[in-house]
Amino acid sequence: MTEHITSSQEAITLEDKYGAHNYHPLPVVLAKGEGIFLWDVEGKKYYDFLSAYSAVNQGHCHPRILNALQEQAQKLTLTSRAFHNDVLGPYEKFITELFGYDKVLPMNTGVEGGETAVKLCRKWAYTVKGVPDNQAKIIFVNGNFWGRTLAAISSSTDPQSKGGFGPYMPGYELIPYNDYAALEQALEDPNVAGFMVEPIQGEAGVVVPDEGYLKKAYELCKKKNVLFIADEVQTGIARTGKLFACQHEGFRPDILILGKALSGGVMPVSAILADDEVMLSIKPGEHGSTFGGNPLACAVAMAALQVVEDEKLSENAEALGQVFRQRMQQLVEKSDLVTLVRGKGLLNAIVINDSEDSDTAWNICMQLKENGLLAKPTHGNIIRFAPPLVITEEQLHACCDIIDSTIMNYAVS
Repeated sequence: MTEHITSSQEAITLEDKYGAHNYHPLPVVLAKGEGIFLWDVEGKKYYDFLSAYSAVNQGHCHPRILNALQEQAQKLTLTSRAFHNDVLGPYEKFITELFGYDKVLPMNTGVEGGETAVKLCRKWAYTVKGVPDNQAKIIFVNGNFWGRTLAAISSSTDPQSKGGFGPYMPGYELIPYNDYAALEQALEDPNVAGFMVEPIQGEAGVVVPDEGYLKKAYELCKKKNVLFIADEVQTGIARTGKLFACQHEGFRPDILILGKALSGGVMPVSAILADDEVMLSIKPGEHGSTFGGNPLACAVAMAALQVVEDEKLSENAEALGQVFRQRMQQLVEKSDLVTLVRGKGLLNAIVINDSEDSDTAWNICMQLKENGLLAKPTHGNIIRFAPPLVITEEQLHACCDIIDSTIMNYAVS
């Protein structure tokens, strides 16, 4: 029997008693979503400005995605990869042609996409590049975030994610983000197999590198015969104003990692894309997933991607992102509390004039919640804003008004 929740406090109490304490969510219990809106158990309506960390770019419960889910769920949901299914091939053709790659390897969660990319890069290094066995090295950058598995935290510089879980994965090296000289020095090692980087660091607080850094890094990797791996789990699927963020600098990474909005937030779907020279390094039995490439996920992902194309969500993110940053820059100029706005498309953040160990950003998010807008702080003094990409300009201005009034009233209180 499913227990019927009648109040937010009841739900929070149940989670606290029976669930692991590995998250610290805002005290709001959500029961319904549609488009850019969410409703809590008591029926209060909110603007969603987190989009499940960019997993619901297409908006909550998009009817076309739900129709694809329901239609496929009534026919076939899972076969495992022990057999073929009649949706995987069409999905593989669809996504590779859309993103411009030879092959796709489907998985489930974003962190599985990252793990798959690291495995594939290492295998390519041994079978194609000729790196000696067990000597392949992957370069990461400080402040990266691609999940909390042991492999992912081994590349982390966040003590909260990493502390107390060693020993860590060997074969990783960390360099500063947005530092071309540091990358140039690291790639002098002939055993470097790949450079894995977020085009914009989301969890670190929407940190945008200098214009041209990514393209120069990609060209250097090409020169040194090193694979450029773009972690676009958060920045992909139209979030930054392009189908994937590397397109802003006019190049296609050797391995592209996708997740989150690949399903429109309906179920875990992730993938990596690469060309034959790289992807065919993996042979049968060397990598896989029972659920990866299941027919339900394939049907949902095709629908989710088609919505992005048909509704021109990249273009909407590009245009409205400029509007949002203009509004937030006006807030910077009149408020001593907000010192910086940064971002691209509809992935943005404001920096609060306070230390990382302050609770100011959290308290502002609590007040935003009271005023009908949901957002979440990261790294203590940064608030990330990422609404569903189906938002209209009128709705965006209404949300900016809420943010503006909340912060100005907080500043004088």
